[in-house]
Amino acid sequence: MRFTPILPLLALTTLIAGCAGSAIAPNYTSQNPDIMRIGNERPADPQVKTENLGSYCVKVTETWSEQGKTPDGKTLWALDTQRNVVPCN
Repeated sequence: MRFTPILPLLALTTLIAGCAGSAIAPNYTSQNPDIMRIGNERPADPQVKTENLGSYCVKVTETWSEQGKTPDGKTLWALDTQRNVVPCN
């Protein structure tokens, strides 16, 4: 019985084709769109608000910052939050 080089080549080709077909596509979604968004336009910053926590108040400032791009060129936006202690009025 002669060894034929076609069988190993056929097995290798089948293995490569099987692995290439199961590539995972990236998923850029968030369960909470209030903290992450995708799009080329910057989302509007929420209004600054003051929270009364009993004996003191906290001023909450939120801004959107650019965090990179998706493979198809869309911008990733993340919400940054800054809190400062302020006197209650």
